[in-house]
Amino acid sequence: MSERPSPASVAVVLGGSHTGMLAAAALAGLADRVVVVERDDLPEEPAPRRGLPQARHAHMLWSGGVRAMEELLPGLTGMFVDAGARRAPVTTDMVVLSAFGWFRRWPESHHVILAGRDLLDATVRTRVLADGRVEVLGGTEVLGLTGGAEAVTGVRVRERDGGERTLEADLVVDATGRSSGAPRWLAELGLPAPERREVDSGLAYASRLYLAPEAARGGFPVISVQPDTQAQGPGRAGFLLPIEDGRWIVTLNGTRGGEPSPADDDFVRFAREELRHPLIGDLIARAEPLSGVSFTRTTVNRRYFYERMARWPENFTVLGDAMAAYNPVYGHGLAVGAQSALALRDLTRRHGLGAAGLSRRVQKAVARPVGAAWDLATGQDVFYPGATESGPTVRDRLVSAYVSRLMSTATGNGRVARRVTDVTSLERRAEVLLTPAVLLAAAVGPLKPSLTEPPLTAEELKKAGLQ
Repeated sequence: MSERPSPASVAVVLGGSHTGMLAAAALAGLADRVVVVERDDLPEEPAPRRGLPQARHAHMLWSGGVRAMEELLPGLTGMFVDAGARRAPVTTDMVVLSAFGWFRRWPESHHVILAGRDLLDATVRTRVLADGRVEVLGGTEVLGLTGGAEAVTGVRVRERDGGERTLEADLVVDATGRSSGAPRWLAELGLPAPERREVDSGLAYASRLYLAPEAARGGFPVISVQPDTQAQGPGRAGFLLPIEDGRWIVTLNGTRGGEPSPADDDFVRFAREELRHPLIGDLIARAEPLSGVSFTRTTVNRRYFYERMARWPENFTVLGDAMAAYNPVYGHGLAVGAQSALALRDLTRRHGLGAAGLSRRVQKAVARPVGAAWDLATGQDVFYPGATESGPTVRDRLVSAYVSRLMSTATGNGRVARRVTDVTSLERRAEVLLTPAVLLAAAVGPLKPSLTEPPLTAEELKKAGLQ
């Protein structure tokens, strides 16, 4: 049965998570009606759901993504903060051990939003669904696309009662995440398989929630212990993010041969003994566990190069993790999803829903933020044994050597640190790292000597019970 309730224009968004909701916000008003098709029943409050197991792990929303979200949903940052999230200045509120030593806490250059994923999603969802032009079909599974190789005309779905129907649409947006069926759906329309690349460092992730010591609940810096990328063997890392309700979410990770255990009673030990500095372990040893350990190996970097396909159907676009999913340790997935949704809005607004070539334009535009995050995520991962079939390329080695020099310089040069965070925050493209001033600074190296201890203040040490 084919159903289209009115002749008004309709956009269908597949997936009701972060990117899907932002895509719905992008299209509200450009389409008369936006229908979000979601396999789960979405909770009204911040709460776990089956289709988002990664919510149990740490998330960080970089300012490049925050700015895009503010464009789509003005005032959203205030809503996050009112809900309990924290706006943390970068690098002022960050204590980070890089491969080249401790970074100094320079004056604010950018910022991050820190909160549990459930709170982030619920805040966005509440704001988007307040628009009466957006509706959700919960408990609904996507079966495939309708139309042909030239144009998509809708989507086939199965509802909770087992009934199947077709939703006709002027535009279909796939935001179903890592499990996207887009390659299969396109093949069913007669299109060739897209080019795909995977970089798999073998990373395993273990995360746990803690109640911070009472004195530290009013504010504490992000703590990050990064792997030594110059050393042989597996990379082990960890980070502690202060989130809402006085809690810390702590994620420990390691590549092949250095993975953390999923056992609760090994979490503190790994943080103290396996990371390059025991700071995170010392902190959580004084905090109260609020959950068991959540464990995952779903961390492979995977990218589909849809923008390179010789043929692409009208009225269909792929966004977010459905196009490219990254090793989550770099924290760029949420920001890229937001920037991609903004590109969708701007191009649809400029050319009009249903315009010839719109989908191709969108796919090429979102490849820019996707590519930036991809280079950041895979630039180091490609060097771990077994990450790719052929190992790092000559380009990978040249880029890595320069980035290593930049990161070393950034430990003792505030201007270079700012240029680096321009890129890691996804606010500027990597070309800013190739200006004559930055090249010269990298050649000179750090201007200040290396720090020998984590740059925590006496007050922070006291709040955490370390002094």
